[in-house]
Amino acid sequence: MKQVTATGQTVNEAVESALAQLKTTKDRTEVTIIAEGKKGLFGIFGSKPAIVKVTVIIDPVEEARDFLQKVIDSMGVKAKIDVQKEGKNVKFNISGEKLAVLIGKRGQTLNSLQSLTQLVVNRHTNHYLNIIIDAENYRERREGTLTQLAERLAEKALRTKQDVPLEPMPSYERKVIHTALLNKSKIKTYSAGTDPNRHIVISPIK
Repeated sequence: MKQVTATGQTVNEAVESALAQLKTTKDRTEVTIIAEGKKGLFGIFGSKPAIVKVTVIIDPVEEARDFLQKVIDSMGVKAKIDVQKEGKNVKFNISGEKLAVLIGKRGQTLNSLQSLTQLVVNRHTNHYLNIIIDAENYRERREGTLTQLAERLAEKALRTKQDVPLEPMPSYERKVIHTALLNKSKIKTYSAGTDPNRHIVISPIK
């Protein structure tokens, strides 16, 4: 938390001094007046300075974006991040060159970046925010792949009359599988195991 205590002949002067030290603007801070100040006789004798405490209000989304940008830069990837906010959902869309490095095998690197960024954003807010990180529209393509996989393995479960376990997946990917098979009357799905090995099981209803 960035915080400065400053003095001045008036409260306004003290605030301006603090803002200059913090290199920010008043709309992004919280000001607490410790002392109003006193002019004194002839403006000299018995005068007391105004004292204020100015605290920078941290924007959790900006903090998370800055963190993500630093990680991307450290990986040697030139990319920019666009932010979309909708309620508690925040999506970081990454665009640039050679983004395959950020995606990784089956999106594992992208998932790791998302988990880390999720921790950063919720460290700076009392209201839980859900982070999604995407690159080259990978999430939509992955969702299509998972839906096709779910349909194929559901057919296998019905044909063999055996439970079909899937590979471990993050929670939002498991949700894609659950949703894809939600209306299959002869199939049920459930999650088994514990993270990071939690996975979906597709089971025929007997």
